[in-house]
Amino acid sequence: MGTLRGWGAVAASVSLWLLWSIVIGSLANQLPDRLLGWRDPCQPDHQSAVPLRIYERWLGIRIWKPWIPDAGDALPGGVSKASLARRDPLALQRLSLETRRAELVHWALWPAWMVTVLWLPPSGVLINLVFATLFNLPCLLLQRYNRLRLGRTLRRLSSKPLSSRQR
Repeated sequence: MGTLRGWGAVAASVSLWLLWSIVIGSLANQLPDRLLGWRDPCQPDHQSAVPLRIYERWLGIRIWKPWIPDAGDALPGGVSKASLARRDPLALQRLSLETRRAELVHWALWPAWMVTVLWLPPSGVLINLVFATLFNLPCLLLQRYNRLRLGRTLRRLSSKPLSSRQR
């Protein structure tokens, strides 16, 4: 395919991102939970886990976190992360699985910029790389941060005496 110019190049790039997002999101929504339950490198007991304070102090995640939309329920079969925000351990475990699903989606979306080499000049490919990174990196960081917080909350809930959880 040759290099597209002007609005044709923009339309092709926008179409790529929309279609790829729908395909990846739909496929991710069909993944069984058992495939998301692998050993999580974001949990504090994992040797490569990044401490929460790095996300909060160095990345300022609490400042920009509210600006990130939750598209978890944008497609059929999806789950809004906000709908699961309860202190019930089962709901928190489900939310942790959904953060893994969302992370997989954003890892799978990011490389789509490489396809634009088929119709864009190098500067257009670079623009798509920057877009892909700015769109997906904050979401990836946010999912990992949320899983760290969820893991901490689940550990605290499991260490409380039964009588305090019954109240």
